Amino acid sequence: MPKIDTSKILILSTHGFEQSELEFPRDQLRAKGGTVHVATPDGEAIKGWDGGDWGREAEAVLALSEVKIEDYDCLVLPGGQINPDLLRANKDAVNLVRGFVEHGKIVAAICHAPWLLIEAGVVKGREMTSYHSIRTDLKNAGADVVDKDVAVSNGIITSRSPEDLKAFVSKIVEEMEEGDHQRDAA
Repeated sequence: MPKIDTSKILILSTHGFEQSELEFPRDQLRAKGGTVHVATPDGEAIKGWDGGDWGREAEAVLALSEVKIEDYDCLVLPGGQINPDLLRANKDAVNLVRGFVEHGKIVAAICHAPWLLIEAGVVKGREMTSYHSIRTDLKNAGADVVDKDVAVSNGIITSRSPEDLKAFVSKIVEEMEEGDHQRDAA
C-alpha cells in the first residue's frame, strides 16, 4: 500500500451528500498529497446538502461505470441522509462497495454511509459506528456497534458525523499506510 502522498482515493457519491463529509476528506487527503477522484452514478457534478438546504456542487472525474477497483487504494463514502439512501438502491454502487471490501482495499464510511456497507453485506461481526439514527440498522445487520468518533475493523473505517471528520481522515491515512487488509467479505 502506498504512502498517502502516492495514493489514489475514490470518493463515491451522488446528490444530497453532507457537504462537509465530501469536501473535508477530499480536500484534506489532497492536501496530504493523495490523488482523489470523485465518481458519481453518471459522471456529472452533484449537489451537496448543507445546513438544511442544498449546498455547493462537487465536480466528478468519472462515472460509476468507469471505476476500476484496481486503480484505487481506498474508497470514501460520504454521508448525509439523501446520498447513501439513493446509492444503496443502486446495484452498481453496492457492487462497487462490496468489490473494494473483497479486494482488501480501505473503505471509509461516515454518518449514514454505513447503509451502503449494510446493503453490500459486509458488516457482520465488524466493529462499526454511524450516525445515531442508523445504529439499529447496523446492529440488525450483525455489526458490533460502538459509539465513538471512529471505529476500525480490518481496514473498514466508520465514523459518526461531521464533528468526527478530523479523526476520520486521520484514520484513513493511518490505515492506508498500514498496507493491504486481507479479509473475508463478511
